[in-house]
Amino acid sequence: MPDQPPAELVRLRGSIDNIDAALVHLLAERFKCTQEVGRFKAEHGLPPSDPGREAKQIARLRALAEEAGLDPVFAEKFLSFIVAEVIRHHEDIAAQS
Repeated sequence: MPDQPPAELVRLRGSIDNIDAALVHLLAERFKCTQEVGRFKAEHGLPPSDPGREAKQIARLRALAEEAGLDPVFAEKFLSFIVAEVIRHHEDIAAQS
């Protein structure tokens, strides 16, 4: 019979699993909203990307990360990854319109 991990490790991993689940659900909600934005942009002939908005969001997220004790470089990379996916979705929506 394999050794069981210590109870504290099991508890900590359980917390991580719960946070991961919350992150997935939050990202799903975020993408629902950005899909609506994509449809709005397509209907009104707006470009899929808004560099000014993206720059403001990056600055805002970096500041939030610093306040929360999270590496702002990591936060920016994370947001950049999400924004790239959102833009791809917006391009797809525009192409279908």
